[in-house]
Amino acid sequence: MRDAAKWQVIADERAGLADLLATLTADQWAHPSLCEGWTVREVAAHLGLGPRMGPGKTALALARARGSFDRMVRDTALREAARPAGELVALLRSGAGSRHLAPGQRLDHALLDVLVHGQDITVPLGIPRPVPLEAARHSAGVLWRMGFPFHARRRLHGVRLTATDTSWTAGEGAEAAGPIAALLLLLTGRHTAALPRLDGPGTAVVAARVPSPLS
Repeated sequence: MRDAAKWQVIADERAGLADLLATLTADQWAHPSLCEGWTVREVAAHLGLGPRMGPGKTALALARARGSFDRMVRDTALREAARPAGELVALLRSGAGSRHLAPGQRLDHALLDVLVHGQDITVPLGIPRPVPLEAARHSAGVLWRMGFPFHARRRLHGVRLTATDTSWTAGEGAEAAGPIAALLLLLTGRHTAALPRLDGPGTAVVAARVPSPLS
């Protein structure tokens, strides 16, 4: 997938999500997202930050987080989420056409970020929103090859993943098949949301590895 096409998908997804967010009620903004511990508002705030995170702002946020990248991402989203909903929508929409990457971020990561976080918002709200298939297929391949932070190949060893709506497969073993959007969720560790949308013996293999709430 060419870079220009990736940027176009990112722009379209940001603009589309801004339009969708503008229609949400206060209760929907406060609803838990698929991103563990984050509300829809906090995910929306995070999505609007990328085009505005320069080296100085990132260094300051990392220092505040005492060097923890994960804490920095969480803290910046929380601070940003204090803005009014309308302002968060406007910031996401204004950054739709930006080609700025946050320090240390790769274009492929920005692409999968918007595809997965878009589902973090829409899936728990029960809002149907298809993902662009070529971009989702490309992002699935990126996720399968990368290690930190998802370690998909290690988590999903012994399972063959097969998309039913586009040409993509990865892994070996018992098959788990379903829409590429659901496979993106599985690859990023969102098992609870992904597994009900998948079929095949591989789903039981994956489900058996998910810690129970009491463990």
